[in-house]
Amino acid sequence: DERIVAVSRRHRHVVPVVAAVLIAVAIVLRPSRVADDGTPGLVLYCAHDSVFASGVIRRFEETTGITVDVRYDEEANKSLGLTNLLIAEQNEPRCDVFWNNQTLGTIRLQQAGVLQPYQSPSAERIPESFRDADGSWTGFAARLRVFLVNTEHMEAAEQAVNDALGEPSLKRVAIAQPLFGTTLSHYAVLADQWGLEQLKQWHADLHRRNITEVRGNSMSRDLVAEGICDVGFTDTDDAFAAIDAGKPVAMLPIRLDNGSTICIPNSVAMIRNCVHREAAEQFIDFLLSEETELQLAQSAARQIPLGTVDDSQLPPELKQLREWAADGVSLTGAAEVQQQVLDWLTAEYTGQ
Repeated sequence: DERIVAVSRRHRHVVPVVAAVLIAVAIVLRPSRVADDGTPGLVLYCAHDSVFASGVIRRFEETTGITVDVRYDEEANKSLGLTNLLIAEQNEPRCDVFWNNQTLGTIRLQQAGVLQPYQSPSAERIPESFRDADGSWTGFAARLRVFLVNTEHMEAAEQAVNDALGEPSLKRVAIAQPLFGTTLSHYAVLADQWGLEQLKQWHADLHRRNITEVRGNSMSRDLVAEGICDVGFTDTDDAFAAIDAGKPVAMLPIRLDNGSTICIPNSVAMIRNCVHREAAEQFIDFLLSEETELQLAQSAARQIPLGTVDDSQLPPELKQLREWAADGVSLTGAAEVQQQVLDWLTAEYTGQ
Protein backbone atom coordinates (compact mmCIF):
# COMPACT_ATOMS: atom_id res chain seq x y z
CA ASP A 1 0.00 0.00 0.00
CA GLU A 2 1.77 3.14 -1.27
CA ARG A 3 0.35 5.54 1.29
CA ILE A 4 0.58 6.45 4.93
CA VAL A 5 -2.36 7.87 6.83
CA ALA A 6 -3.04 8.67 10.47
CA VAL A 7 -1.03 6.74 13.06
CA SER A 8 -2.07 5.41 16.43
CA ARG A 9 -2.34 7.75 19.41
CA ARG A 10 0.47 5.86 21.11
CA HIS A 11 2.90 6.76 18.35
CA ARG A 12 1.88 10.36 17.80
CA HIS A 13 4.78 12.62 18.75
CA VAL A 14 2.96 15.95 18.74
CA VAL A 15 5.14 18.93 19.58
CA PRO A 16 2.98 21.98 20.34
CA VAL A 17 3.82 24.72 17.92
CA VAL A 18 4.38 27.41 20.53
CA ALA A 19 6.62 25.18 22.62
CA ALA A 20 8.61 24.15 19.57
CA VAL A 21 9.20 27.77 18.60
CA LEU A 22 10.24 28.73 22.13
CA ILE A 23 12.65 25.81 22.33
CA ALA A 24 14.16 26.69 18.95
CA VAL A 25 14.63 30.33 19.98
CA ALA A 26 16.16 29.33 23.30
CA ILE A 27 18.62 27.02 21.59
CA VAL A 28 19.69 29.58 19.02
CA LEU A 29 20.14 32.29 21.67
CA ARG A 30 21.60 30.22 24.50
CA PRO A 31 25.26 30.71 25.39
CA SER A 32 27.43 27.90 24.08
CA ARG A 33 28.49 25.32 26.65
CA VAL A 34 32.24 25.60 27.01
CA ALA A 35 35.03 23.97 28.96
CA ASP A 36 36.42 25.39 32.22
CA ASP A 37 39.12 27.28 30.33
CA GLY A 38 36.47 29.02 28.23
CA THR A 39 37.06 27.09 25.02
CA PRO A 40 34.63 24.69 23.33
CA GLY A 41 35.57 21.05 22.94
CA LEU A 42 33.92 20.95 19.49
CA VAL A 43 32.59 23.56 17.09
CA LEU A 44 29.57 22.31 15.17
CA TYR A 45 27.70 23.98 12.32
CA CYS A 46 24.22 22.47 12.18
CA ALA A 47 21.58 22.92 9.48
CA HIS A 48 19.20 20.40 11.05
CA ASP A 49 16.24 21.85 12.95
CA SER A 50 17.43 22.82 16.43
CA VAL A 51 14.27 21.38 18.00
CA PHE A 52 15.43 17.90 16.97
CA ALA A 53 19.22 18.33 16.86
CA SER A 54 19.55 19.77 20.36
CA GLY A 55 18.57 16.53 22.10
CA VAL A 56 21.20 14.58 20.17
CA ILE A 57 23.89 17.16 20.91
CA ARG A 58 22.96 17.27 24.59
CA ARG A 59 23.18 13.47 24.81
CA PHE A 60 26.65 13.60 23.20
CA GLU A 61 27.82 16.17 25.74
CA GLU A 62 26.47 14.13 28.63
CA THR A 63 27.95 10.89 27.30
CA THR A 64 31.43 12.17 26.43
CA GLY A 65 31.94 15.24 28.60
CA ILE A 66 32.87 17.17 25.44
CA THR A 67 31.28 20.61 25.25
CA VAL A 68 29.79 21.64 21.90
CA ASP A 69 29.60 25.16 20.52
CA VAL A 70 26.74 24.98 18.02
CA ARG A 71 26.04 27.41 15.22
CA TYR A 72 22.51 27.00 13.90
CA ASP A 73 21.07 28.83 10.96
CA GLU A 74 17.30 29.03 11.22
CA GLU A 75 16.67 30.72 7.88
CA ALA A 76 14.75 29.00 5.07
CA ASN A 77 17.96 28.68 3.05
CA LYS A 78 19.97 27.47 6.06
CA SER A 79 21.72 24.59 4.31
CA LEU A 80 22.95 26.89 1.53
CA GLY A 81 23.89 29.58 4.05
CA LEU A 82 26.11 27.33 6.13
CA THR A 83 27.61 25.73 3.03
CA ASN A 84 28.62 29.14 1.70
CA LEU A 85 29.99 30.13 5.11
CA LEU A 86 32.19 27.04 5.27
CA ILE A 87 33.57 27.81 1.81
CA ALA A 88 34.29 31.39 2.89
CA GLU A 89 36.11 30.16 6.01
CA GLN A 90 38.06 27.46 4.16
CA ASN A 91 41.51 29.00 4.70
CA GLU A 92 40.89 29.67 8.40
CA PRO A 93 38.26 27.14 9.47
CA ARG A 94 36.32 27.77 12.67
CA CYS A 95 34.10 24.70 12.35
CA ASP A 96 35.11 21.14 13.20
CA VAL A 97 32.03 19.22 12.03
CA PHE A 98 29.17 20.08 9.67
CA TRP A 99 25.81 18.42 10.32
CA ASN A 100 23.83 19.17 7.20
CA ASN A 101 20.12 18.48 6.85
CA GLN A 102 20.73 17.45 3.23
CA THR A 103 23.47 15.86 1.14
CA LEU A 104 23.96 17.90 -2.03
CA GLY A 105 25.53 20.87 -0.26
CA THR A 106 27.89 18.54 1.57
CA ILE A 107 29.02 17.02 -1.73
CA ARG A 108 29.60 20.56 -2.99
CA LEU A 109 31.90 21.16 0.00
CA GLN A 110 33.76 17.97 -0.84
CA GLN A 111 34.25 19.16 -4.41
CA ALA A 112 35.56 22.49 -3.09
CA GLY A 113 38.15 20.77 -0.92
CA VAL A 114 36.57 21.86 2.37
CA LEU A 115 36.12 18.39 3.87
CA GLN A 116 38.54 16.04 5.62
CA PRO A 117 37.94 12.33 4.88
CA TYR A 118 37.30 10.24 7.98
CA GLN A 119 36.36 6.57 7.88
CA SER A 120 34.10 6.31 10.91
CA PRO A 121 33.57 2.77 12.21
CA SER A 122 29.92 3.75 12.75
CA ALA A 123 29.56 4.40 9.02
CA GLU A 124 29.93 0.71 8.27
CA ARG A 125 26.28 0.19 9.26
CA ILE A 126 25.16 2.69 6.58
CA PRO A 127 24.63 1.35 3.01
CA GLU A 128 27.40 2.35 0.60
CA SER A 129 24.91 4.21 -1.59
CA PHE A 130 24.42 6.76 1.20
CA ARG A 131 28.09 7.51 1.98
CA ASP A 132 31.23 8.70 0.24
CA ALA A 133 33.72 5.95 -0.53
CA ASP A 134 36.62 8.05 0.79
CA GLY A 135 34.82 8.94 4.00
CA SER A 136 34.38 12.63 3.19
CA TRP A 137 30.73 12.47 4.25
CA THR A 138 28.12 9.97 5.39
CA GLY A 139 24.34 10.14 5.13
CA PHE A 140 21.94 9.11 7.88
CA ALA A 141 18.39 9.75 9.13
CA ALA A 142 16.63 10.63 5.87
CA ARG A 143 13.51 12.35 4.60
CA LEU A 144 11.62 11.51 1.44
CA ARG A 145 9.97 13.77 -1.10
CA VAL A 146 6.28 12.93 -1.08
CA PHE A 147 2.92 13.99 -2.38
CA LEU A 148 0.58 14.99 0.44
CA VAL A 149 -3.05 14.37 -0.50
CA ASN A 150 -6.21 15.73 1.11
CA THR A 151 -8.26 12.55 1.34
CA GLU A 152 -11.54 14.45 1.56
CA HIS A 153 -10.91 15.85 -1.91
CA MET A 154 -9.23 13.01 -3.78
CA GLU A 155 -8.06 9.44 -3.44
CA ALA A 156 -4.54 8.88 -2.09
CA ALA A 157 -3.46 6.84 -5.11
CA GLU A 158 -0.76 7.30 -7.73
CA GLN A 159 -3.23 7.51 -10.61
CA ALA A 160 -5.31 10.14 -8.84
CA VAL A 161 -2.20 12.27 -8.27
CA ASN A 162 -1.12 11.87 -11.89
CA ASP A 163 -4.60 12.92 -13.01
CA ALA A 164 -4.45 16.01 -10.80
CA LEU A 165 -1.04 16.96 -12.19
CA GLY A 166 -2.39 16.59 -15.71
CA GLU A 167 -5.26 19.05 -15.26
CA PRO A 168 -5.34 22.27 -17.33
CA SER A 169 -5.27 24.25 -14.08
CA LEU A 170 -2.89 23.45 -11.21
CA LYS A 171 -4.30 26.03 -8.79
CA ARG A 172 -5.17 23.24 -6.37
CA VAL A 173 -1.63 21.81 -6.45
CA ALA A 174 0.98 23.31 -4.10
CA ILE A 175 4.77 23.38 -4.36
CA ALA A 176 7.50 25.30 -2.54
CA GLN A 177 9.66 27.82 -4.35
CA PRO A 178 12.66 25.82 -5.61
CA LEU A 179 15.41 28.30 -4.75
CA PHE A 180 16.42 26.44 -1.60
CA GLY A 181 15.69 23.47 0.61
CA THR A 182 14.59 20.05 -0.52
CA THR A 183 12.65 21.50 -3.46
CA LEU A 184 15.97 22.73 -4.86
CA SER A 185 17.36 19.23 -4.30
CA HIS A 186 14.28 17.83 -6.07
CA TYR A 187 14.93 20.10 -9.05
CA ALA A 188 18.59 19.07 -9.12
CA VAL A 189 17.57 15.41 -9.20
CA LEU A 190 15.21 16.14 -12.10
CA ALA A 191 17.95 18.04 -13.95
CA ASP A 192 20.24 15.04 -13.52
CA GLN A 193 17.54 12.67 -14.78
CA TRP A 194 16.12 14.77 -17.61
CA GLY A 195 18.70 17.41 -18.45
CA LEU A 196 18.41 21.10 -17.58
CA GLU A 197 16.41 22.07 -20.67
CA GLN A 198 13.64 19.56 -19.97
CA LEU A 199 13.53 20.71 -16.35
CA LYS A 200 13.10 24.30 -17.52
CA GLN A 201 10.21 23.23 -19.76
CA TRP A 202 8.56 21.31 -16.90
CA HIS A 203 8.92 24.29 -14.57
CA ALA A 204 7.49 26.68 -17.17
CA ASP A 205 4.56 24.34 -17.77
CA LEU A 206 3.72 24.24 -14.05
CA HIS A 207 3.63 28.02 -13.95
CA ARG A 208 1.72 28.31 -17.21
CA ARG A 209 -0.99 26.20 -15.57
CA ASN A 210 -0.89 28.38 -12.45
CA ILE A 211 0.51 25.98 -9.87
CA THR A 212 0.25 27.42 -6.35
CA GLU A 213 3.83 28.23 -5.40
CA VAL A 214 4.56 29.03 -1.76
CA ARG A 215 7.56 29.92 0.38
CA GLY A 216 8.32 26.49 1.84
CA ASN A 217 7.28 22.87 2.30
CA SER A 218 5.35 23.60 5.49
CA MET A 219 3.14 26.07 3.63
CA SER A 220 2.51 23.50 0.90
CA ARG A 221 1.54 21.03 3.64
CA ASP A 222 -0.80 23.51 5.31
CA LEU A 223 -2.65 24.35 2.10
CA VAL A 224 -3.38 20.66 1.57
CA ALA A 225 -4.21 19.99 5.22
CA GLU A 226 -6.75 22.83 5.25
CA GLY A 227 -8.31 21.75 1.95
CA ILE A 228 -7.26 24.84 0.00
CA CYS A 229 -5.24 22.57 -2.29
CA ASP A 230 -5.90 18.92 -3.08
CA VAL A 231 -2.30 17.76 -3.34
CA GLY A 232 1.11 19.22 -2.62
CA PHE A 233 4.81 18.47 -2.97
CA THR A 234 6.48 18.26 0.44
CA ASP A 235 8.69 16.09 2.68
CA THR A 236 7.87 13.27 5.07
CA ASP A 237 8.61 15.33 8.20
CA ASP A 238 6.12 18.01 7.17
CA ALA A 239 3.59 15.37 6.15
CA PHE A 240 3.79 13.74 9.58
CA ALA A 241 3.11 17.07 11.25
CA ALA A 242 -0.24 17.22 9.42
CA ILE A 243 -0.99 13.57 10.15
CA ASP A 244 -0.23 14.03 13.85
CA ALA A 245 -2.53 17.06 13.94
CA GLY A 246 -5.39 14.82 12.78
CA LYS A 247 -5.76 16.41 9.36
CA PRO A 248 -7.45 14.37 6.58
CA VAL A 249 -4.26 13.67 4.67
CA ALA A 250 -2.14 10.79 3.39
CA MET A 251 1.26 10.67 1.71
CA LEU A 252 2.61 8.92 -1.36
CA PRO A 253 6.25 8.73 -2.44
CA ILE A 254 7.26 10.89 -5.38
CA ARG A 255 8.73 8.47 -7.90
CA LEU A 256 10.93 9.31 -10.86
CA ASP A 257 10.43 7.89 -14.35
CA ASN A 258 12.59 4.87 -13.43
CA GLY A 259 10.61 4.17 -10.25
CA SER A 260 13.24 5.56 -7.88
CA THR A 261 12.27 7.73 -4.94
CA ILE A 262 13.98 10.95 -3.82
CA CYS A 263 15.57 10.12 -0.48
CA ILE A 264 17.33 13.06 1.17
CA PRO A 265 19.51 12.08 4.13
CA ASN A 266 21.09 14.24 6.75
CA SER A 267 24.85 14.15 6.29
CA VAL A 268 27.86 14.68 8.51
CA ALA A 269 31.40 15.66 7.57
CA MET A 270 34.65 16.73 9.19
CA ILE A 271 36.16 20.04 8.12
CA ARG A 272 39.71 19.96 6.72
CA ASN A 273 42.30 21.41 9.13
CA CYS A 274 39.77 21.54 11.95
CA VAL A 275 41.08 22.40 15.41
CA HIS A 276 39.45 19.64 17.45
CA ARG A 277 40.14 16.54 15.35
CA GLU A 278 39.69 13.92 18.09
CA ALA A 279 36.42 15.41 19.33
CA ALA A 280 35.22 15.67 15.72
CA GLU A 281 35.81 11.96 15.20
CA GLN A 282 33.93 11.14 18.40
CA PHE A 283 30.96 13.29 17.38
CA ILE A 284 30.76 11.75 13.91
CA ASP A 285 30.93 8.25 15.40
CA PHE A 286 28.13 9.20 17.81
CA LEU A 287 25.94 10.80 15.15
CA LEU A 288 26.16 7.74 12.87
CA SER A 289 25.28 5.28 15.62
CA GLU A 290 22.13 3.17 15.79
CA GLU A 291 21.11 5.02 18.95
CA THR A 292 21.12 8.39 17.20
CA GLU A 293 19.20 7.14 14.17
CA LEU A 294 16.60 5.64 16.50
CA GLN A 295 16.38 8.89 18.46
CA LEU A 296 15.68 10.84 15.28
CA ALA A 297 13.25 8.16 14.06
CA GLN A 298 11.28 8.41 17.30
CA SER A 299 11.04 12.20 17.08
CA ALA A 300 8.09 14.05 15.60
CA ALA A 301 10.00 14.30 12.30
CA ARG A 302 10.19 10.46 12.01
CA GLN A 303 13.50 10.58 10.16
CA ILE A 304 14.16 7.33 8.34
CA PRO A 305 17.09 5.21 9.59
CA LEU A 306 19.43 4.25 6.77
CA GLY A 307 21.58 1.86 8.77
CA THR A 308 20.70 -1.32 10.61
CA VAL A 309 18.48 -0.72 13.64
CA ASP A 310 16.27 -2.70 15.99
CA ASP A 311 13.01 -2.58 14.02
CA SER A 312 10.98 -3.21 17.18
CA GLN A 313 11.93 0.28 18.37
CA LEU A 314 10.69 2.02 15.22
CA PRO A 315 7.30 3.71 14.99
CA PRO A 316 5.24 1.36 12.77
CA GLU A 317 4.73 3.93 10.02
CA LEU A 318 8.50 4.10 9.46
CA LYS A 319 8.68 0.51 8.29
CA GLN A 320 6.89 1.48 5.06
CA LEU A 321 9.09 4.54 4.66
CA ARG A 322 12.25 2.44 4.95
CA GLU A 323 11.06 0.42 1.95
CA TRP A 324 10.52 3.62 -0.01
CA ALA A 325 13.94 4.96 1.03
CA ALA A 326 15.60 1.77 -0.20
CA ASP A 327 14.48 2.82 -3.70
CA GLY A 328 16.27 6.18 -3.38
CA VAL A 329 18.06 7.53 -6.44
CA SER A 330 21.79 8.27 -6.24
CA LEU A 331 22.36 11.97 -5.51
CA THR A 332 25.86 12.16 -6.98
CA GLY A 333 24.69 13.34 -10.39
CA ALA A 334 22.30 15.83 -8.82
CA ALA A 335 25.17 17.33 -6.84
CA GLU A 336 27.10 17.90 -10.06
CA VAL A 337 24.28 19.91 -11.65
CA GLN A 338 22.85 21.67 -8.60
CA GLN A 339 24.85 24.86 -9.10
CA GLN A 340 23.65 25.11 -12.71
CA VAL A 341 20.08 24.65 -11.49
CA LEU A 342 20.53 27.27 -8.77
CA ASP A 343 22.10 29.76 -11.19
CA TRP A 344 19.15 29.35 -13.56
CA LEU A 345 16.56 29.63 -10.78
CA THR A 346 18.27 32.68 -9.29
CA ALA A 347 18.10 34.41 -12.66
CA GLU A 348 14.51 33.24 -13.12
CA TYR A 349 13.29 34.59 -9.78
CA THR A 350 15.53 37.58 -9.12
CA GLY A 351 16.79 38.61 -12.55
CA GLN A 352 20.37 38.42 -11.29
